Amino acid sequence: MVRNPPVAAMAILYQDNKFLMQLRDDIEGILYPGQWGFFGGHLDPGENPEVGVKRELIEEINYVIEKPKFYKCYADHKAERYIFYSPLTVDINELELNEGWDLDLVPVENIQHGFHYSDKPNMERPLGDIHRQILLDFMSSHNV
Repeated sequence: MVRNPPVAAMAILYQDNKFLMQLRDDIEGILYPGQWGFFGGHLDPGENPEVGVKRELIEEINYVIEKPKFYKCYADHKAERYIFYSPLTVDINELELNEGWDLDLVPVENIQHGFHYSDKPNMERPLGDIHRQILLDFMSSHNV
């Protein structure tokens, strides 16, 4: 039996030429453990991707995004990802990290390099490959 990959909605949130990313928990059994990725997640059955990304941001960082703009859909064997983008309109210290190991605004040069430092593990951690590629594509298409 062939299983379709899960469907997810994710957010590119940016502020001052930096991008908000989540350092994913470093636990076995999740995609991209211990790596930087986007906030967002799997859609509930029948859920619209825009509704899903709004719900996920509230659940994960208690952030309300009013009008996310659709960027692209990236699909591979791991997931079908609907990517939305919006400016981050609050200070990062106002966000509540409810899921993941850490969060930070990642500068463009770290995205290009593929690593970003976190105080939590006290080391540089890699960006998840697909998350990095999506950001590189986004920066190229939006002249960042």
